[in-house]
Amino acid sequence: MTLARKNVLVTGGAGFIGSALVRELVKKGANTIVYDNFSSGDISNLREIQDSIKVIKGDAMDSGFRHILRENDVEYVFHLAAEPYIPKCYHYPERFFQVNALGTLRVLNACKEVGVKRVLHYSTSEVYGTAKYVPMDEEHPTRPLSTYAVSKLAADRICYTMYHEHNVPTVILRQFNVYGPRETQPYVIPEIITQLSKSEEVKLGNTNARRDFTYVEDAVKGALALIENPEAEGEVVNLGTGKDYSIRELVHITSELMECDSVEIIVEPERLRVLDVELLRCDYSKARKLIGWKPEVDIREGLRRTIKWFQEHGSKWIWEEKIAPEERVWKGKL
Repeated sequence: MTLARKNVLVTGGAGFIGSALVRELVKKGANTIVYDNFSSGDISNLREIQDSIKVIKGDAMDSGFRHILRENDVEYVFHLAAEPYIPKCYHYPERFFQVNALGTLRVLNACKEVGVKRVLHYSTSEVYGTAKYVPMDEEHPTRPLSTYAVSKLAADRICYTMYHEHNVPTVILRQFNVYGPRETQPYVIPEIITQLSKSEEVKLGNTNARRDFTYVEDAVKGALALIENPEAEGEVVNLGTGKDYSIRELVHITSELMECDSVEIIVEPERLRVLDVELLRCDYSKARKLIGWKPEVDIREGLRRTIKWFQEHGSKWIWEEKIAPEERVWKGKL
């Protein structure tokens, strides 16, 4: 099955991953609808394809979402709308559960009522917590270590039960860390790039933590292939590279690519999380078997492309104006 000429809606389609997904949908010839409340996403992420898509401002929590699906005869839904940035969950835990868990339930209920053919729910490797073994397959224990991760695991279980109890055709994608152009949250890679663009001093939190980083174009190609494959229905599927890097290693690779002669890394206590995931490394063999997916862009090339985009777009990210500095850290007492 191909999404060409199909009616496809992307919740959170103006966000970082969402906008990359929308661009790939346009390339495929899908009739693409972006549904976003623009709380973190931005229309500028879609500027070059704006004439090829339909953009609707709305919230996944809205009761009118089912009418949007019905009026546009939507056949396939990518559900990315979420509160995604972990430090903010320390400040707004209830909001994270409302959007990530209850919001997912409302989206799936609407999809059931309208008869959507397939839904891909964007989950996260954070639901696993720190690796108990590596690489981490889909059977790895789920031990989430943040309110964000708990809310996303709750959404996963909602998808599971809605598939089995209500026959909502759902795929759960557990995406390991994604990076690339148009970042809408102050994740570690854009943070490193921003700081290195101003100074050779980088202030971070847990620099020993190790993560599996996937370039955004690789990530969205995997998501598209999963929703197109009926054998993925009801499945949980990991996407990642099978390689992990420490935050300290990322700083040195990035500083080399940005031609910084020397770099000083400073660990700031207020950036340390009360509970932190120390290691994530993906086993993507299930995705390889189901859809023939494998990552194509290695970390150096992906960082090079990301840095180039940053430098060509004013050396600034969208999140710098949307997320207050105090919401980017854990201060131990809120």
